[in-house]
Amino acid sequence: MKENENTTKPSLKLQAYQYLKTKILNCEYAPSQFLNEQKLCAEMGNISRTPMRDALGRLEQEGLITILPKKGLMVSPITDEDVHSIYEVRLLVEPYALRVYGAQLPRDELEHFVTLMQHPELMLDFCAEDDAFHELLISSLPNRYLRSAHDSITGQNSRFRIMTGKVGMIGQKETCEEHLAILEPALAGDWNAAADALTHHLELAREKAEGVLDRIHLGE
Repeated sequence: MKENENTTKPSLKLQAYQYLKTKILNCEYAPSQFLNEQKLCAEMGNISRTPMRDALGRLEQEGLITILPKKGLMVSPITDEDVHSIYEVRLLVEPYALRVYGAQLPRDELEHFVTLMQHPELMLDFCAEDDAFHELLISSLPNRYLRSAHDSITGQNSRFRIMTGKVGMIGQKETCEEHLAILEPALAGDWNAAADALTHHLELAREKAEGVLDRIHLGE
């Protein structure tokens, strides 16, 4: 019996972690929403509190859950500072990765995105393709510390985009044009120009995000 428990506990921990993280990133658990540990266990088929607490601890380390003394569990809010930090990290990491390591990117994958950006009607999920495009641009970055910093803000970026989708933060036509402006010099092997175009793209995205922050107040 103990052997079976030992082999199932890691699986339950992982399942609880993935379940909660998906709910948080998709804003099914909204920022600043309070969560009840017992109810969370019940949601997952009455699992024990041990794997649930392990999952909550991981999510707290990732900044997605805040444990408040005497109050309980709260989904971490997205603050103005969080949004500014997201773009600060992206502007530091993404253009650098493309400028220094872009030559290692698979040409066929870059060409694939050219086709998609020229024909956005082929995309079933524009936001998912946008994420995949930016992930490709940093995929050759070998520095695990920079990758860790970038990975740490991707979840928050997804939450922010979902929360603000109703106010049209992402313009599909403009985004495709900006992506093509990055891809054209990249396919020509001009990685400095590609990185400059990426910087411009991210700066425009930051301006849009700041405009959204002027209209809504996050985290309340």
